[in-house]
Amino acid sequence: MKRKWKIWIGVVVCLAVLGGAFAAYRATQKNIVTVQTGTTSRQDLVSLVTASGEIKPRNYINIGANAQGRLTEILVKEGDHVRKNQVVARVESIQAQADVAAQRAAVNSAMSDAAAAEDGVKVLDDSIRNAEASVARAKTELERAKLNFDRYDNLFKQKLISKQDWDQKRVDYEAQLAAVHEAETRVQQAKSQRAQGAAQLTSSQRRITQMRANLTRIDDVLARHDAVAPIDGVVTNLPVRVGETVVPGIQNSSASTIMTIADMSLITAEVKVDETDIVNVKLDQQAVIAIDAIPGRTFTGRVIEIGNTAILRSSGVAASQSAVSSQEAKDFKVVIALDNPPDEIRPGLSCNAKITTATRLNALTIPIQALTVRQKGDLEPQKKEAPTNAPVDAVAEKAKKKELQGVFVINGEKAEFREVQTGITGSTDIEVVKGLQQGDQIITGSYKVIRTLRNETRVKVDNKPPVSAESKG
Repeated sequence: MKRKWKIWIGVVVCLAVLGGAFAAYRATQKNIVTVQTGTTSRQDLVSLVTASGEIKPRNYINIGANAQGRLTEILVKEGDHVRKNQVVARVESIQAQADVAAQRAAVNSAMSDAAAAEDGVKVLDDSIRNAEASVARAKTELERAKLNFDRYDNLFKQKLISKQDWDQKRVDYEAQLAAVHEAETRVQQAKSQRAQGAAQLTSSQRRITQMRANLTRIDDVLARHDAVAPIDGVVTNLPVRVGETVVPGIQNSSASTIMTIADMSLITAEVKVDETDIVNVKLDQQAVIAIDAIPGRTFTGRVIEIGNTAILRSSGVAASQSAVSSQEAKDFKVVIALDNPPDEIRPGLSCNAKITTATRLNALTIPIQALTVRQKGDLEPQKKEAPTNAPVDAVAEKAKKKELQGVFVINGEKAEFREVQTGITGSTDIEVVKGLQQGDQIITGSYKVIRTLRNETRVKVDNKPPVSAESKG
């Protein structure tokens, strides 16, 4: 009996010891957190900004109606190539053509009157020259008559000739003097007529200038009935048909747009970049564009334009034009020029672009999910609570609330928070500029653990892949 009791007592003691050891082990494992880890490594890192949008020609123009009326001709069809200044459509222009014809007839009539006035002025110029020649001849004859009269006057005073001969020479002299006055009068009359003719010619020429200006205005009105291609390009939209009435000056109206001509020599992808990424986008950065309608192929391009105005994502309206203050997400327009667009590309096709904003060779990287944020006060050792009546240090309290960016590093059996400075961000990894060394073991999961983990917490590493339900079965 005594031996049997000894055996039972020994068994109980062993169980008690094992139970105590197990309880002690459970106590030691109670505050240990299971984590997944990875190591810092070096690799080439590429930072990408992804955005979606649509294919657009760099330059496209909506040709609107410049005159109201019925479309009588459409000289192109959608997809046709057109040249600059080519007439592509015509609006009825009966009244404008009649006005031009009437004005041209008026101009021709005025030109005929001006030509007649000019001929009259030329005739008067000839008359003036003839009259001036007559004056010169009359003066010559006057001089000769005066010499004869003076000679006969001396002879008469010497009583060598009769008074009858003296009277004849005097009459000849006076007659020649009158002839000079008459010739000079004819010159003055011719010059006066010539001045009147010149005034009429000037008036006719001014009238022609005015009529030609009116003809230019009416010609412009007539020209507005022809729709002309302003650039070389392709007709990408033709919403109207012959016989429809078009109206000028009405924005966003189907009746005011005849067609759209696009310059397909430069094709772009116009995408919308999130406001958080736009600061990293720069001109001439390279991009890769995928077009939904052309699967399996990608196209290269470069950034040629970056918008400065934020666009509300919900409405597509510029934030500066919105009457309602909104905190919703905003985008910025970015235009990417395609290097070698395919022939089958069409404006309006949906596309996605990946813009390379930065590249780092042999950069020290960590997985993005390992990065976390902690307040500085949470990283300090816990101290005994100060008395409630103790003064509060505002500066110290503010310093404790400062947020630090970092990762948790495995240090022995504990998780140690280490502040880091980061660089560019890749698709899954982020560059570490300062704070870590290559090969450091960092905590990468789970997300819940990283979000709630405290500094100096004991951890257990478990990097086994999770067992799926199918493998369990």
